Amino acid sequence: MADKVHVQVKRQAGPSQKPFWEEFEVPYSPGMNVITALQEIQKNPVRKDGKPTTPVMWQAVCLEEVCGACSMVINGKVRQACSTLISQIKQPIRLEPMTKFPLIRDLVVDRTRMFENLKRVKAWVDIDGTYDLGPGMRQSTEHQQKNYVLSTCMTCGCCLEVCPEFTLNNNFLGAQPISQVRLFNAHPTGKMHKEKRLDALMEPGGVSDCGNAQNCVRACPKEIPLTESIAEMGRQVTVRAIKKILFP
Repeated sequence: MADKVHVQVKRQAGPSQKPFWEEFEVPYSPGMNVITALQEIQKNPVRKDGKPTTPVMWQAVCLEEVCGACSMVINGKVRQACSTLISQIKQPIRLEPMTKFPLIRDLVVDRTRMFENLKRVKAWVDIDGTYDLGPGMRQSTEHQQKNYVLSTCMTCGCCLEVCPEFTLNNNFLGAQPISQVRLFNAHPTGKMHKEKRLDALMEPGGVSDCGNAQNCVRACPKEIPLTESIAEMGRQVTVRAIKKILFP
């Protein structure tokens, strides 16, 4: 491994500004990831040609692939910067912001839409109060294991970045909230509001807008069975629609 890391960053001062590229060289250290390289640039914002520049803006919180904040396009592939090791990718390393969310600056995008979509599908479990509700309903080990995988979603946006149906200008929910509906509809307490969530998926931009490209399941860093979730929600929505027709 070379003692220097060559990084190319697609930069943009703001949503209305023109994008441009800047190149940097930072020292390599064993076990280094993309976040470490960005931190080196932040400490010493000098371009490869020796000219000073402004620090690159990016997002990160947990640094252990849990929060989803550091999603960006690395060498043409959307992934988590914290778990992308420098030794495992080709140089020069090209860093770009995700394209399916409004740009704020440099590598920072506004993922508000993802959280608003979770509100649309009521992706939570209601409780009656803050008092002790006692032990929850028992679940089989098989049920727990299946739901645990769905619960590892970190709202990173990778599945939406690769989805051809999800764009800046439409209202398609995408795989992430659809899979969360599956999770909460399977929850012993959450399923009490199952119909409300299914009604949300029947609205414009819901599960029927999925084009079955299956890019989402390949891009998910947590290997969540997103296409399986979409298929299951499609079945539940169909049953719900028939029931609404027969028993209005």
